[in-house]
Amino acid sequence: MEREIESFIAYLHNIKKVSPSTEISYRRDLTKMRIYLEITAGSPAVDEVTKENLKRYVAYMERRKYKAATISRSIASMKAFYHFLLKSGKIETDISDCLKAPKVKRKVPDVLTAEEVERLLDEISGDSYKEIRDRAMLELLYATGIRVSELIGLRLSDVNMHMGFIICREDDKERMIPFDAKAREPLQRYLRKARDHMVTNEAGNILFVNCKGVSMSRQGFWKIVKYYARRAGITKEITPHMLRHTFAAHLMDKGADLKSLQEMLGHADISTTHMYVSGKKDGTGEG
Repeated sequence: MEREIESFIAYLHNIKKVSPSTEISYRRDLTKMRIYLEITAGSPAVDEVTKENLKRYVAYMERRKYKAATISRSIASMKAFYHFLLKSGKIETDISDCLKAPKVKRKVPDVLTAEEVERLLDEISGDSYKEIRDRAMLELLYATGIRVSELIGLRLSDVNMHMGFIICREDDKERMIPFDAKAREPLQRYLRKARDHMVTNEAGNILFVNCKGVSMSRQGFWKIVKYYARRAGITKEITPHMLRHTFAAHLMDKGADLKSLQEMLGHADISTTHMYVSGKKDGTGEG
């Protein structure tokens, strides 16, 4: 099983382009599962593990008084791992579908105010290729609420400039997200004035490239956001995902319906989207 876990981590790194901290979390969760199975089930191969084995592992975590959030994250890791094994032909049945995560009270995410967003974007006003790219990336992220991994994975063919939408793909699913004129202008400027001067043949069809002309990493984009937030005098702990949360919170403040927001954000479960409503009702969300 150790070899399959390493293959899964490589898939997360090379294909999904998750952050280093996310890789560490998956590796930790799956290693704990593997060690438990080695001790209790005699080191079974991946296709020998049963639903009962996984259920017993979850019960073991519950007996050990693991926090609900920890158990929920571990189950999510196992589900992602077994989905990967099924897709790659290592198993014939996804045995993790029997697992039910405990309910976890979701914390309303921190968001920026409209004034803070404006200050952040106004900091990117230069004419260098890098600044033109940075403005386009942040405007598009705030206009669409897509994940950072989706932003850096966009290809030229995913952008319909004339109709004003992008297409995000995950596995066999895709969703279309519109963007407004405020995001279109800096994106057009980047494509017209900067990208061709930055890109290398290695990047191929990738929309946004780093200063070396190749695909950008999540860590690289995180540094960009932190840099401009510091220049804008924003004292909140900024994360790239915060712009996604801000997009959702601001859209709810403008009267968007929950189902439409769920589809735009790509949430599989509408309860995930519902936290933005909760934040609005109890006053913890900012608009």
